[in-house]
Amino acid sequence: MGQSSTNASQATVEATVIDSELLDESLLRRLLVRAGRSLASPALEALELLLDPGTPSPVRLTMLAGLSYLLMPADLIPDILPVAGFSDDLVALTAVIGVWRNHLTPTIQARAQRRLDQWFPLTR
Repeated sequence: MGQSSTNASQATVEATVIDSELLDESLLRRLLVRAGRSLASPALEALELLLDPGTPSPVRLTMLAGLSYLLMPADLIPDILPVAGFSDDLVALTAVIGVWRNHLTPTIQARAQRRLDQWFPLTR
C-alpha cells in the first residue's frame, strides 16, 4: 500500500447532512396531504429530527440512509422473493425506528405537531 492509500484511510470527511433551505416543503406537503394526518405525523417527526441542530450527524446519516433505502425502487434482495425479499427492508426500518425512538425529544415532537396542525388543520 502506498502513501496515498494511507492518507485516504486517515482522511476526515465533514458533510452537512440536510439543510432546511434545500428542503422542498411544497413537494413534501403535497405527498403528505395524500397520505393524511396519520401518516404525516411520524413523517413530520422524522423531518424535525433531521432538521434539529441538536441531532448528532451519525443519527442524521442513519435516518437518511434508512429512509432512502426504504424509498428506493431497487433492493439488495428483490421484494418478489417470499419472506427474504422484505428482510433487507426490515433491517432498514429497524435502524430508522431505533434511532428515531432514542433521539426524539418532546421539543421535536411539539414542533412536528405544530407543523402537522398547520398543514392539516382539524375541522369540526
